[in-house]
Amino acid sequence: MLPVLIGSGLGHALTALLGEAASGAAPLTGPRLAVVDREAPILALTGLGPVHAADPRVAWFDDPDPEAVLAAIAALCAATGRAPVPLALPTYQRLDPGYYGAILSGLSARAGEAAPAARPGRDPFSACRSPRFAGERPRVLLLTSRLFLSGEVVAACGRLGAPCRYAQIGEDETDAEAFLARVAAEVAAFRPDFVLTFNHLCLDREGYLADLLSRLELPLASWFADNPELILGNYVRPFPSHAAAFTWDADTTAFLAKSGCANVFHLPLAADVTRFRPAGEPDPGHPLAARVSFVGNSMLAKTRTRLAHAAPHPELAARLTDIARDFGQSPERSVSAFLASRHPDMLAHYQALDGPGPTLAFETAVVWEATRLYRRDCLARVMPLFPTIVGDAGWLETFPDEGRLWRRLPEMAYYDQLPGFYPHTQVNLNITSRQMKGAVNQRVFDVPACGAFLVTDRQEQMDALFEPGRESAVYAHPDELPDMVRHYLARPGERRRIAQAARRRILAEHTYDRRMETIFAAMRRLFATG
Repeated sequence: MLPVLIGSGLGHALTALLGEAASGAAPLTGPRLAVVDREAPILALTGLGPVHAADPRVAWFDDPDPEAVLAAIAALCAATGRAPVPLALPTYQRLDPGYYGAILSGLSARAGEAAPAARPGRDPFSACRSPRFAGERPRVLLLTSRLFLSGEVVAACGRLGAPCRYAQIGEDETDAEAFLARVAAEVAAFRPDFVLTFNHLCLDREGYLADLLSRLELPLASWFADNPELILGNYVRPFPSHAAAFTWDADTTAFLAKSGCANVFHLPLAADVTRFRPAGEPDPGHPLAARVSFVGNSMLAKTRTRLAHAAPHPELAARLTDIARDFGQSPERSVSAFLASRHPDMLAHYQALDGPGPTLAFETAVVWEATRLYRRDCLARVMPLFPTIVGDAGWLETFPDEGRLWRRLPEMAYYDQLPGFYPHTQVNLNITSRQMKGAVNQRVFDVPACGAFLVTDRQEQMDALFEPGRESAVYAHPDELPDMVRHYLARPGERRRIAQAARRRILAEHTYDRRMETIFAAMRRLFATG
């Protein structure tokens, strides 16, 4: 049975039902109960809506159309093999009899019926299918497991007037049936026009969710901000039938197309200009003030962890640094192709790795070790300028002379601390991960959005985003860094002009609002049925 609470009141019945379900002997698939409540003023006072809308034990329905609510509850029951049991708070029947009364009547008529999944010949997900993109603004179901871009997208959808439901699913899901029922419940409750995820998070490697989305004919937009070759290598069925992939790196579009996605688009990262914005004139005496700084991970512990997971042949492990150094200087994106062409003597050891997991771990170790070496090389060039490095303790092992040649600050919170840190540095350095052979990273947008000045390494895709010399300052090789940094340290007016020009370009073209509008337009053009 699926208890359906019609009205949430002060939450006493809701709490009691959740406690009763928790004490039951048999585990439930999907939400333990459903709630129908669209009284925003009351929910604002009780706080129940925001709390339980994200609770996986509760399916919350607030569509203004009672027939849509009944259809969504029917779809949830079908997905979980249960029958609805309505429990009505009398106050709500008096508050809006046309709405809550209709839902109570509809559920009461169905309460004695068999669970929908038990009916032969019935498509249990038919109620989840509806015309897509019928409204002026799309409804977006964001599936995620705590990636940093989620906050930017939810906020951008809010500013654009696009209903967005945030569902944190996947990272701790272990049972496939419960996982799919949870997703089906979200779809039934929210009735989205498409599902959005980052880096394919929440898409399981076995393809269960891809199959479910295909059955629902529900479009998927997957936005990659990391190398998809290091993400999709173990996937049986990466994409459902209705899918579009968006990637921050134009060089990865061909790989995504080969992986089975018919609709692939280049979509760079952007800035959240509501968070990353100028905060007045920086104070030279501030504890965070720096002439030169770099924010980033040393990659030391990360590389060691991946290498340990890969457990390669000792000879291959001993050659990791040499392989990574060569890979970082090569235009080749694929580690396997690079080994075949540049280190064929190691190919047999690579192919002998114990399955897809260790293979992916070794490939990741190569990329991260290449990044570690590159960052160490770049920062070594500016040690005479006493740089500030913000990052993990691995930097103390990389550069032992902390306090004499350089200053270390601990890692900073992306949202809460970095927007205030960048403006206190005269020259912010960007040293791009070696997973990106031509793309630009988040810092290229964040630093200028704060009104701060950035020196970054040259990336092939950079010039299409910012005009060289006027909106960006780039170095082609680490050898150029010392003279370039000294040049800009001595010219505050030039730093200010470039930073201001870059910020104007970001406000005009590179905000997350603009990126979401691009996704909306593409998904509507590809998948609209309304």
